[in-house]
Amino acid sequence: MHRLQFHYTFVPQAQQQTALIRNPLLDLLHAVQESGSISGAARQLALSYRHVWGELKRWENELGNELLIWEKGQSARLSEFGTKLLWAERQAQARLSPQIEALRADLERAYAVAFDDSVHVLTLYASHDDALSALRAHAAQTQQLHLDVRFTGSVDAIRALNEGRCVMAGFHTLQQPGVGSLAEQTYKPLLKPGLHKIIGFARRSQGLMVARGNPLGLHGLQQLAGSGARFVNRALGTGTRVLLDELLRQQGIATSRIKGYRHTEPSHAAVAQAVAAGQADAGLGIEAAARARGLDFVPLVEEDYHLVCLKSALDEPAVQALCKVLQGEGWLQQLQQLPGYHPAARMGEVLAMSRLLPWWNYRTPKEKPAAAKKRAARSAPQRAQERKPLKTSSRPGR
Repeated sequence: MHRLQFHYTFVPQAQQQTALIRNPLLDLLHAVQESGSISGAARQLALSYRHVWGELKRWENELGNELLIWEKGQSARLSEFGTKLLWAERQAQARLSPQIEALRADLERAYAVAFDDSVHVLTLYASHDDALSALRAHAAQTQQLHLDVRFTGSVDAIRALNEGRCVMAGFHTLQQPGVGSLAEQTYKPLLKPGLHKIIGFARRSQGLMVARGNPLGLHGLQQLAGSGARFVNRALGTGTRVLLDELLRQQGIATSRIKGYRHTEPSHAAVAQAVAAGQADAGLGIEAAARARGLDFVPLVEEDYHLVCLKSALDEPAVQALCKVLQGEGWLQQLQQLPGYHPAARMGEVLAMSRLLPWWNYRTPKEKPAAAKKRAARSAPQRAQERKPLKTSSRPGR
């Protein structure tokens, strides 16, 4: 028994199709049956005699059965096997035509996006975020902008952008992360001012997600480390893991003091679910995920969620459409309804990376006053003497 594979093609709107699904071999057999010869089939299909003959012989070898019968002085006709193939195809077309038509219509609706100049699609790899999920629905409804969002770690998201697998990436950091911070060590090698551009998106709270009533009385990482509470973490490469390690380093807390530090979950929602299910006592995450699962939330820090793209992509219609959505009053109202979220200062605008992430310094170092005074005090003859080339002796060395 041979397996089937389905293929489809694009045809002009006015072109009529005699069958909902087509098969090249069955088209050949039908043409031979109708015309009574290979040459007639070739003319009917606008193909060469050699091509039709070669395809029929190839399919006979592939299927292990004779397809045509030639007898001297008579027209070519289908073999019993060829006749049964044609009959089976007609039976399937008749029985399955409603399902086939529905599938074709679904495909046409999906591809209609590609042929509509007013519709845009933007591929976005991003650190997990509830606001992005809400933005995806809002953009589709208001601007015919389809965000193809794929949630991954912040590091992987920026790498996907740099490798050309997406148009935009989403990552998050503390507000104004300091020079020498773990955020700088993580993201600075991946981002280049002049090549990358940041678009203002949102600010959000990150904190401890704990059971209703906070039964262990956890109000910070120091209490978490000293309490022996079971913690659930995020995986390496995620922005929240970078944030946690940064906070632990700032407070001088060893990771070995966090019970469950190596227990990881793939998203804020998964962390919240682990706490809600009693598998952990606390996890670091966003307030929206905690509230959605009936948990209490202990805010620890405010952070900026950044959208970043290449400078060359700023003029693309999809990026322009996204900026328009972010600057709209409708999205502002929707974002403010999400627990723990606030609009960025210049939402939807292209921002200077060096101001949001102050790790780069392009200023020429100023000369110290003492050195400048000393240089000015030197006489012109002294400076001229310093510029003269050294004379070499013409005497041979000893």
